[in-house]
Amino acid sequence: MPIKNRFAELHDEITAWRRDLHEHPELMFDTHRTAATVAEKLRAFGCDDVTEGIGRTGVVGVIKGKQSVSGKTIGLRADMDALPIFEDTGLPYASKTEGVMHACGHDGHTAMLLGAAKYLCETRHFDGTCVVIFQPAEEGGGGGREMCDDGLMTRWNIDEVYGMHNWPGMPTGSFHIRPGPFFAATDTFEIDVRGLGGHAAKPNETVDTTVLASNMVLAFQSIASRNADPVKQLVVSVTSFETESKAFNVIPEQVTLRGTVRTLDPDTRDLARRRLTEIATHTASAYGGSATVNYMDGYPVMVNHEEPTEFVSDVARSVSGDLQKAPLVMGGEDFAFMLEERPGAYILVGNGDTAMVHHPKYNFNDDAIPAGCSWWADIIETRMPAA
Repeated sequence: MPIKNRFAELHDEITAWRRDLHEHPELMFDTHRTAATVAEKLRAFGCDDVTEGIGRTGVVGVIKGKQSVSGKTIGLRADMDALPIFEDTGLPYASKTEGVMHACGHDGHTAMLLGAAKYLCETRHFDGTCVVIFQPAEEGGGGGREMCDDGLMTRWNIDEVYGMHNWPGMPTGSFHIRPGPFFAATDTFEIDVRGLGGHAAKPNETVDTTVLASNMVLAFQSIASRNADPVKQLVVSVTSFETESKAFNVIPEQVTLRGTVRTLDPDTRDLARRRLTEIATHTASAYGGSATVNYMDGYPVMVNHEEPTEFVSDVARSVSGDLQKAPLVMGGEDFAFMLEERPGAYILVGNGDTAMVHHPKYNFNDDAIPAGCSWWADIIETRMPAA
């Protein structure tokens, strides 16, 4: 099953869809134009059913095969939302919305799944049902959780679910995957540090929150280096240090720290939460201040199921001839919520030598479209073969 000829024929059309989406990026759940475009195309392709408004602005399309003896239903998921980044590509189809761009390639994911949907509606050479899932708010909004909470898996009787993401730095159209934990849990924290403000010339009369919080930031790094098992991945990053004063001669009364914790297993995740809270409160107390920790659970660890991973690995190998074991990724992916509800797997497709995702110069590589579309379609035709 090499790249399908039909996708070579559709390549220019799918590219045009992708570039239109790139010109009109939308954030989080405000993917109204994108969702309407997707729904319109799915209906034009001849989907048996198209439902909008799942998980607020998600779209679900149903494609039935020529046969339905197996009774099996497989879901294919693409994300639709963009990022709050000013584009710096200079492309003729660059974002028309200032401060918003498709800097992660979700425009490409959506276009590739639309291409696969068009092909599957034309051929229907499978025994069962394909459900194409277009999700909003992957970039921090938990759109995958919202769609699941809206009954995605039960309403459409989905048995398995599969997802894909482009990846810069890997050969265009190549595939990379691994079983088990793949993308990290993405927890966040906000710490309110309180002391006693005063004149910078008289620090002895204050409880210096800047010194207090600075020591807290340094101590957090001991969680990974001295508390966690050295063979288990853990990242603790303080990303914001904010005081109430901009004056040169004032020691502030209050400091706010914000950051993220990334882990790949439940025990390390629990350890990081406990130790960060203990370090914050006890460090503050030792300096005569106080700290209130708001620790917020983010996306869970995304875990690829073993047998589905083996299956889609074979599909990927047949499509491109280039399948590699992917590295562990400490970034988050809310496809994790779908994989918690149903077996399935998530794969990376090479985007070539491009800027990294979440960069102002990033652009999805349209040359990856035929490989991505073929992978989607071959999952359906191979997992649910027609007689």
